[in-house]
Amino acid sequence: MKIALIAHDGKKADMVHFLSGFRDALHRADVELVATGTTGSHIEKAGFKVQRLLSGPLGGDAQIAAMAAQKELDMVIFFRDPLDKHPHEPDVQMLMRICDVHNIPLATNLASAELMFKALTQTINGA
Repeated sequence: MKIALIAHDGKKADMVHFLSGFRDALHRADVELVATGTTGSHIEKAGFKVQRLLSGPLGGDAQIAAMAAQKELDMVIFFRDPLDKHPHEPDVQMLMRICDVHNIPLATNLASAELMFKALTQTINGA
């Protein structure tokens, strides 16, 4: 299973905290993490193995969208900051559209990400 992780600047700490709550399950499972550049560096510093792509504004969101279009991803977690302006918003919208077109689960907030990861944890544990 391959999971893409993206977080706007104001949400990067939330992403690390979220992943830390599922650390054991992620380490037990055969889960590959891929992230945009800066988000990935925060995730690495927290002790997770992650493939880092370009920073979101420099094309990382588009790289993840391309992976989704090629059906290389099983899930996308994108902690967006809806109250801030983002110069790469067209890339964000493209990524969300690609996930919808290719039926890839996409969580854009903590509550939906927790539901998706709890389901993943149950699958891993054989429940």
